[in-house]
Amino acid sequence: MQEVKIFMKANLHPEFYFDTVVICNCGNKFITGSTEKEIKVEVCSKCHPFYKGQTGNVASTGGQIDKFNKRAAQAANKKTDN
Repeated sequence: MQEVKIFMKANLHPEFYFDTVVICNCGNKFITGSTEKEIKVEVCSKCHPFYKGQTGNVASTGGQIDKFNKRAAQAANKKTDN
């Protein structure tokens, strides 16, 4: 591993670990840099639906948008009626 020198004020910043292990609930592990020695996450790029190519529940989102547009049109009609 390449040594990186960081110039910061002494006794001010937390210790930085270049070999922090990130552990996901799916079992995936990877190494990153952090002020924590170990990080546990619920979702990572191996198990998140977006990264797996799954679009999720797009149909329900479309329904919500349609509902909003319908309410907005009704509100606009009420303003023009007065």
